[in-house]
Amino acid sequence: MITKHQLTLDFPEFEAKIHDLKVNDNHFKNLFDKYDELDHEIYRIETDSDPASDDALNSLRIERVRIKDEIYQFLLNN
Repeated sequence: MITKHQLTLDFPEFEAKIHDLKVNDNHFKNLFDKYDELDHEIYRIETDSDPASDDALNSLRIERVRIKDEIYQFLLNN
């Protein structure tokens, strides 16, 4: 099933913290926005709204995971 990967669903224990950091921390907001943009772009490719090669899609997925890992570390340490 093709779905979007919302951070609040992936990290429900951090939902309030995610909201607070989006409002109060510019670095976190930038990470969140970049993750959200990548996730939306991947979703559009996976649903055939935007064509892309498998290599391009895989590169986007790798970048999304990298940013997600960075966000998770940020949530743990702040």
